[in-house]
Amino acid sequence: MTTSIRGRNALALSVFLLLFFGILFGTSLRASAAQYAAMVMDARTGEVLHSRNADTRLHPASLTKMMTLYVAFEAVRKGEIGLDTKVRISKKAANEVPSKLGLRAGQTIEFRYLIRAASVKSANDAATAIGEAVSGSEAKFARRMNRTAKAIGMTRTTFKNAHGLTESGHLSTARDMTILGRRLFYDYPEYYNLFSRRSTDAKIRTVANTNRKFLAAYKGADGIKTGYTRAAGSNLVASAERGNVRIITTVFGASSSAARNKRVAELMDMGFDRAPRHAAVKKPAAPRYAEVGSSAKTIRVSSAVKNSLRPLRRPGVPGSAATPVGAVQTAAMQSGIEAAIAIAAGTVTPVKAAVRTGHSNLDVATSPAGIANSPAPKARPRKLDFAAARPQTQPAAERVVVSRVSTSGGSRWGINIGRYTSRFKAERVLLKTALAEMATLDGALRKVSQKKGGFEANFLGLSEDQAALACRRLEARGTECTPISPTGS
Repeated sequence: MTTSIRGRNALALSVFLLLFFGILFGTSLRASAAQYAAMVMDARTGEVLHSRNADTRLHPASLTKMMTLYVAFEAVRKGEIGLDTKVRISKKAANEVPSKLGLRAGQTIEFRYLIRAASVKSANDAATAIGEAVSGSEAKFARRMNRTAKAIGMTRTTFKNAHGLTESGHLSTARDMTILGRRLFYDYPEYYNLFSRRSTDAKIRTVANTNRKFLAAYKGADGIKTGYTRAAGSNLVASAERGNVRIITTVFGASSSAARNKRVAELMDMGFDRAPRHAAVKKPAAPRYAEVGSSAKTIRVSSAVKNSLRPLRRPGVPGSAATPVGAVQTAAMQSGIEAAIAIAAGTVTPVKAAVRTGHSNLDVATSPAGIANSPAPKARPRKLDFAAARPQTQPAAERVVVSRVSTSGGSRWGINIGRYTSRFKAERVLLKTALAEMATLDGALRKVSQKKGGFEANFLGLSEDQAALACRRLEARGTECTPISPTGS
């Protein structure tokens, strides 16, 4: 009987253990499955071709370095740091866990080698050093990463560090990382070749690409970034191009790098099958930073204008200081809301627009009271083209529009931002550019010059450094820009 009791107890214990481990392993398997997420996107249009758990917030691991590099590229383009700037390595950066380049505390290394090591080797020490070099500390850099993420449409991502090692709250999604991969390709094409290098010189040593197996195995693959931690599993954002089609695929939570590469290849094939052979490229819009948005709140033009003095009569020019309604009508139609924005932003001081014509000079006052008390215009011009409105008797060389007085202190450099078919188009571009780049163009002289091929839009009165910095910032926005030296070359 004792034997029978023992047997029943042993059986009960066995059943209990089976149930316990079954529940434990089942829960683990379900948790592991829940971590899987994927997205496939047509890079040309941004169209989503496939998604699975794409908005689930998961650990991105070293996919984080895609944003670290995006911000680094942005900082270089804006002139905040140079590729050849020597960066002193902190103790914090040197002590990061592998994967790492092997940087030592106190040593210096050019910024370009940190970028190479982070993009190809996925070096954690290099990523931390990048953050500290750009923002002064990794914490400040993480805040910039988050601002940038929001600006480019990554709505469910929070970064806590520059390298991607597991940290509470450091999370992203397959959708957000796919968006970031597309941004790297279109926003910084000059650096995109880094992600396809099988190896690269990182000064300390030559490092191999963590994604080299997928790059070698999948036809057309040219990037972008791998990631792995225990919490994240094996992640990859990949891009490949075949013919006119480019596909970006993201996978989170694969069980191994081999399983990850296999799954990404399957999803890539699906993407190429589903994507049209030909599609118009729709590049992503420029990042919409919160700082810019907050400055674009409702503008109370009337209060700004009330404090502005009406322009005095120009010396030697007949007429009163009061502005004819015809002049107000013409200026209002030519600049419209942009003039009001310029007034409120303080980019035109005093509040007037000086338009030089063949017969007279018009000082356009923007006082609301002056406009309200003026009679209604008789007719509305059919075409807003300054060139067409000017008398043909005036020599072309004298047709110069000056819409801001230079405060540059005699600086003789300038920049050219393009040639346009009409004077109005050139002036419009100058105004928009001045509002967007007040930090670098404040005090510059806006000038439209008629040339044989059209009307050139120029900013003058800059120093050589100001001109170079302005061009870097404008080119970062996709605006054509050419420095103009004092000799005109």
